[in-house]
This record gives sequence, structure tokens and C-alpha cells, in this order.
Amino acid sequence: MREEKEERGAQVIILFSLAALPAFRTGRRCLCPAWAGDTPRIHSQKKSGMSEIKANDPKLKSWVDVPAGSDFSIQNLPFGIFRTESQLPHVCCAIGEKLIDLKALHVMGYLENLPFALEDTVSDSLNRIMSYGKQNTRDLRNRVSKLLRTDMPDLREKEHHVRQVLFNQNEVQMLLPLKVGDYTDFYSSEDHARNVGMMFRDPAKALLPNWKHMPVGYHGRASSIVISGTEIIRPKGQMNASDDTLPTFGPTKQLDFELEVAFVTFDGKPLGQSISTAEADDFIFGMVLFNDWSARDIQRWEYVPLGPFLGKNFGSTISPWVVTLDALEPFRTEGAKQDPEVLPYLRYEGQKNFDINLEVGIKPTGAEETIVARSNYKYLYWNMAQQLAHHTVNGCNIRCGDMMASGTISGPTEGSRGSMLEIAWKGTQPVVMQDGSTRTFINDDDRVTMRGYAEKDGVRVGFGQCSGEVRAAL
Repeated sequence: MREEKEERGAQVIILFSLAALPAFRTGRRCLCPAWAGDTPRIHSQKKSGMSEIKANDPKLKSWVDVPAGSDFSIQNLPFGIFRTESQLPHVCCAIGEKLIDLKALHVMGYLENLPFALEDTVSDSLNRIMSYGKQNTRDLRNRVSKLLRTDMPDLREKEHHVRQVLFNQNEVQMLLPLKVGDYTDFYSSEDHARNVGMMFRDPAKALLPNWKHMPVGYHGRASSIVISGTEIIRPKGQMNASDDTLPTFGPTKQLDFELEVAFVTFDGKPLGQSISTAEADDFIFGMVLFNDWSARDIQRWEYVPLGPFLGKNFGSTISPWVVTLDALEPFRTEGAKQDPEVLPYLRYEGQKNFDINLEVGIKPTGAEETIVARSNYKYLYWNMAQQLAHHTVNGCNIRCGDMMASGTISGPTEGSRGSMLEIAWKGTQPVVMQDGSTRTFINDDDRVTMRGYAEKDGVRVGFGQCSGEVRAAL
């Protein structure tokens, strides 16, 4: 029997490998594939009529200090995975500049009467937690919120417990929060699609005929999705400056970012069944910031007829915190007016878009950061519910931990363009940095940082940062 010991302060916790204890396994059926983690559990997904989201109460205050302007208010409590030098990866939530260790809470009995097992919190991904479905993850977030409220002394007054459950975020390592099984990238911003169409086609026909009838998407590469802070190596590939010349090979000269937000899913319906726009929210756990790095010159030469390949699959960066869809409920807003009317399976009721402020900064080595874009998630023409309904309308099954990115989010003004391709308008309008240098695309050693937050009535729910630094091609 294998033992793993973890120490913090005076506490010593001994974890026994469940692989050595088959007789003590539960009889719950596991449907999650192997990539979702060892022996995860899939629970039936409850639909409408779930319990209220008490954690969203705008009047709540926390006994943990939350600095003004923090992304991580008590109304947020995003989920992530962290580790220290002395312990295995654990599930956690962010609060102010701290994080709260859910494994420690479980050991101390603070998660009683919730269905989660200890091994669900000692994990290198959130897939185990997500496998319990929307209602149970909602109850978990409500419980963490209750423990952190100023009017709840249960945890606050036990200083020896507080010392063991709270960590400084700047003293731990955040890990990729999910084991992403499949990744789909959509193309859902009309402003972005129109800008790109005007550059490369007849401006009068900037949008392709299908664009306003379906949320166009393609399947990307899940293995190269990396956590914020991971270096991005400049990719190499074939390029062709003109259709009249032979292609060349080498490092991309047109490395770009794409400002996106991605949602992650719970386990979906069986193969052959669809998810409607009315059901979609029940299958979405939360959202992350997403930088879909792109090599424009490689992409332009390769994308006909099957779409992006080497120009995209070398790396995508996500933020470490998954902000739950529940936490974003107060920030729902109207979406774009869709004209012509969409087909029945894409119609929806209510507010399905979200008012999330987004920005992108570029920081050259040794220089100040320059903000090059300010956009908003609400500018999307196609919303998440429509994206998921379209993805599954043919019977495609989604799985726990699947990731679906929005596509580049550009707005109606020049300052809200979500990629360097648009900002510098195909290289014809260089962007001046704070240090006086210029950019048409991303240089080696540049750091690109994305930020996002929603704010209303004094409550801020943010994503933290999504950052990557470019290194020269190998």
C-alpha cells in the first residue's frame, strides 16, 4: 500500500492510494474517459430548478482581506489547481490575494454533507470536481462562500485551521486547471470576421455566405493548451508571400495573439443526442481567458481547403482560474440583433451574453507595457448557448473538461480590435510601444498579457491574467 505524506505546520496528513483499496470503492458508475483523471465520477446532470446561487449576494463581505479592485471578490470564488514545494496538487478557490485549499477544508470537515470525496480535492485537474455536475459544484461554491463570510465564525475563529487552509497566491504555483479532452475554436465576432474579410476579400462581401446562419468553428489541438506564464516558442512552417511563387520554410514572421474567452463543459448527453439553447447553461461549468496564438503567414498558405493547422496548433494560453458561469449570472446582457433570423435550433430566450471587459497589453523586454486593445465579450454575435447547440445538433457528444473558445473578440472601434492583424491592419499601421519601438506583429521576448473582469453595483468578478512570453524559434 502506497503512502503519500504532506506536511504544513504541525499537521501531517496520510493519503492512501485508492488503487490499493478496491474493496472500498463506491458503486457509482464512471463515464469519464481516462484523460479526465483516475477514477473520476460522473453524476446525473440536474436541469432547471436548481438551488439559488447564494454566493452571488452583492451584500456579502469576507473576513479575508480583498483589496479594492481585486478580481477575486467573495462573489467570484473561481476554481483552480495549485501546488507548493511540499505538497501534491490540490483544488482551490481564489479570494483576494489568497487562495483557499479545498483539500484542507475537506480533511477538517468543512465540506460535510457535500458529495465530494477527499481524492476529488487532491487532484491535478478540476475534472473530478466537475464530474459531479452543475448542482453539486454550485453547492460547493456556496459552501466556500459561507465559510468566508464575515458573519460566519466557523472557520474564521479557528486560527490554527485558517493557517492551514489559506495560502498567498504569490507563494504557490498555479497549474493548468483542466485536462482538456477536446477543444473547439469558434469564429463568433462579426467585427473580427468583417475586418478580416475586408483585408483579404472584396469588402462588399467581407462575410462569407454561411457566417450569419451558423456559429462557424473548427476543431483545434488540446495538447498544446498551456497555463498562463508558459513560454511560447516561435513556430516554424511553410509560407508563401504570393501564389505565383514557391513556398519557403522558416520561423513565422507574423506571430499574432487572438483575444478570446473559452468556456468549459460538464459531461454532456450520449452520442446522438443534442443540447438545446435552453439547456446549454446546465452543461457549462465556467470560463477562462484564452489567447489563441496564431502564425498568420503560415495560416494564410495552409488554410484552404480544410482550415487552420500549423498556424494555430503550436500553442494556446489560458488563465489559471475558471470563473464559474454561476458567478457571471449578474452580468448577463443582451446580445447582438441577429439578422437574418436564425434557424429554430439556434433561437434562444433571455439574455445569453455577458458584459465582460477585456484588454490586451504587450510588454517588450525592459520596457513598460502598452495596452493595444480594449474589447468586451458582449460584442460577440453568436453566444455560448448557440455555440453549444450548434456543436451538438448533429449528435456530437461533449465530455467533462471540453473547451470551446469564442474566436477573436473585436468590437466596433479601432481600439477594440482583438488581434494584431486588425490593430496594425495587415501590417500597414504599426503600433507604437511605450519605449518608442513599433509592432505590426509580436516580436521575440515580447510578453502578451490579457485581462478580463465584469463589474456591476460595486461587485467585481475577474479572471486574473492570461500571459505568455515569446521565445525565438528552436
